[in-house]
Amino acid sequence: MANQAATAFSGNMKKALAGLRRINLEGLRWRVFDAKGQVLGRLASQVATVVQGKDKPTYAPNRDDGDMCIVLNAKDICVTGRKLKNKVYYWHTGYIGHLKERTLKEQMERDPTEAIRKAVLRMLPRNKLRDDRDRKLRIFPGSEHPFGDRPLEPYVMPPRRVRELRPRVRRAMIREQKKAEMQQSNKDMRKNRKKEVEAEVTA
Repeated sequence: MANQAATAFSGNMKKALAGLRRINLEGLRWRVFDAKGQVLGRLASQVATVVQGKDKPTYAPNRDDGDMCIVLNAKDICVTGRKLKNKVYYWHTGYIGHLKERTLKEQMERDPTEAIRKAVLRMLPRNKLRDDRDRKLRIFPGSEHPFGDRPLEPYVMPPRRVRELRPRVRRAMIREQKKAEMQQSNKDMRKNRKKEVEAEVTA
């Protein structure tokens, strides 16, 4: 079974299996996250919770009890607003004046898995357990992965809570909608009137 899963995976096997020997896999669950259509920040917060073990009643901040997290379809992740252009990653090479930058859109075209990894790592506490938790995170751009022989458990994302609008905001939104409808109706009336005048002139 392991050989079949390995042959079905066409990606970088060395990168996919890197650091597994340093993880005590006994008693850990293999949670699978489907990133297709998910918002980047919301998905990263759920992955960070599971990889820390905060969803377990035995959670302790000084122990690494998190489960293995496999994130699939990283290339189909979504972002809200204008983050594809406005969100920028910075790093420095160490040489004077060599401050590099890359937008989220360029990062998604180059390596979409790195965008999710950075989002998750920046939600983890910066302590000695951070590297061990990073090794439990396996991200793949597509739906293929080499862990088909493991007892995988699909993770169900919690429903997105939509906050109700305040009465003042709701009234303002209704006024804007009515205003837009009136402007559209007036525009249509002017167009119809113009057509009638042109028809009378030609007649």
